[in-house]
Amino acid sequence: MTIHLFQDKGTALGRQRLSWKDMVGKPISKLDDDAFTRVRAILMNGVELDALRTKQVLLRMNADARVEIAQLMRVEQHQATTINWLIGADHSPLETTIGYEQTAIEVTASVAQLEPDSYLAQGYRYALLEDFDHLYRYSALLDRLEGKDANNITQGYTDIVPSRPTWVHHRAPEHDLLEPYGPDATLATKLHALTLTGGEYQTHDYYMNIGPIFADPVARQLYAEIASVESQHITHYGSMLNPRETPLEKLLISEACEVWNYAGCVEQESNPRVRAIWEMFLDYELGHFQAVQELFKRLERRDPAEVIGDGALPAFIRFESHREYLRQVVDAETGYRKNGTQFVQTPQEEGESSLAYRDAVNQDGSPSQAASASYAWTPGTELVREAQAVQPAVAR
Repeated sequence: MTIHLFQDKGTALGRQRLSWKDMVGKPISKLDDDAFTRVRAILMNGVELDALRTKQVLLRMNADARVEIAQLMRVEQHQATTINWLIGADHSPLETTIGYEQTAIEVTASVAQLEPDSYLAQGYRYALLEDFDHLYRYSALLDRLEGKDANNITQGYTDIVPSRPTWVHHRAPEHDLLEPYGPDATLATKLHALTLTGGEYQTHDYYMNIGPIFADPVARQLYAEIASVESQHITHYGSMLNPRETPLEKLLISEACEVWNYAGCVEQESNPRVRAIWEMFLDYELGHFQAVQELFKRLERRDPAEVIGDGALPAFIRFESHREYLRQVVDAETGYRKNGTQFVQTPQEEGESSLAYRDAVNQDGSPSQAASASYAWTPGTELVREAQAVQPAVAR
């Protein structure tokens, strides 16, 4: 798919209207739809919510753009509703959690391979290993509380094995920061960082909201622990963004980010009904980009090409299993740690303030360690394991 930000006009902002029936349609099926349809829905909900968050901040900072920003926010709210309501009642909160972690893993793995800046690519791989371990801990909790195999959600695309242990993810804040991309960064670098920041923000908020609904004390503590790590990931990815960009530059990049992500979803979606949603919202976001670039020209008196480049979109995130790549990263980089904004290859080189912080939060034990004690994921169910257990006796 070839999309050009400056040439493709999309649907004009004034013509973008959704009814409640449009927004709340038939949800996807956790069993009948491909797992990557859910991955795309989770990702795009995060992208939409981050776009709303950006605009809400700008509304408080820019007196001359209030009307346009309010108009954009209303449409973004209804887009986010349409996407988030694709997740249906056949998903338990814990199964949706598995979907969130699979999204973080597979999307970040693709971004890490696409990123042209080697330092930022390392940053993606670093946090990727932590989300990989979160999937394992939540899979253990799913087995503990619901007796379900997480592979029913991941559909075999993503390995469920431990990585850098969750109880060592806890770092002092100064060691979560990264060096930001510079003013000459490619559009791809800007879009990658913004996409992952939005994705982690959404995951954090979801865990903060559903964690308290569990009665099981280990589940409550596990969600609290991993929500804290997701907050660290927001800092980790958010610190990649150039803090010297103006608010309207950030708005322009945000709209380009939405166009880019929707175009990638359209190109790869297997569910025709969901693809039609991506196509409609791609047209909407092209219309948003047109409105924002006019706002940028009027208020900053600058050419949007200074921020966006020539308007061509970079390569899309690949919604596919990255199993072999992930195994290589797990084997090579699980032992890496952070010291300031730098990555170090051994635990002994880690920043000392992180050790003190970790001792404090883990002083009464680690929920992630408790949740996965004696757990090892294997394919199949208890019935399969029972059949395997009696097989030798039958043979005799």
